[in-house]
Amino acid sequence: MKLYFSRNPNPRLAVAVARFLHAEVAFEFATPRASGQAARYLPLNPNLLLPILELPNRSLWESDAIACWFSRNAGSNFWRTDDDEPDMIRWISWSKDNFVKACDMVHWERGTKQRYGICPCDDQLVDEGLREFHKAAAILENALSDRLWLVGDTISFADFRMGTFLPFNDAARLPIDDYPAIRRWSEQLEKLDAWREPFKGLAAPDLPPLPVESAVGANSPQ
Repeated sequence: MKLYFSRNPNPRLAVAVARFLHAEVAFEFATPRASGQAARYLPLNPNLLLPILELPNRSLWESDAIACWFSRNAGSNFWRTDDDEPDMIRWISWSKDNFVKACDMVHWERGTKQRYGICPCDDQLVDEGLREFHKAAAILENALSDRLWLVGDTISFADFRMGTFLPFNDAARLPIDDYPAIRRWSEQLEKLDAWREPFKGLAAPDLPPLPVESAVGANSPQ
């Protein structure tokens, strides 16, 4: 069993889940869309995207599906299988169309596009992303104001999925500090070794550095 990954947000999420659950899996850094790599990875994922979990007789792709597989294989309730499962799925579904989507919009402009020299940051799209972030963050803040984790009394995959882009906030510069409950919840995640350092001990090249002007912007008032 092998997990193909990179340091980008969704592959990072899958690696963090595997490390958190102490999955017995081999890790391999991969670049499916690099020149000459498509033939190798197309049979594993027709989208040529990561993460990919290679199993003995098949492959599994998409981070949520891979997280579900790891949790079931470990006999863990990290992916809820009890009466809390609908609540967990509710938060996973909501996050991807709201909080995570907004974080992604801003990170794409301020982070990914700058790291890979795709094109200049579009400030109008950043502003749109920030508006969506504040709308979603207000709902998430209210939900977290009277609970430690999103589902029940213990951590679940909903927390990992909701936090997908928080480890990249050095680039995105989202105003997490405006939301005390979200900040507290984010700090709880950071206390987990698997979340804070999922690539520890793995052969995983660093992401390209942000350009100097983006690094300077990271210290500018928002």
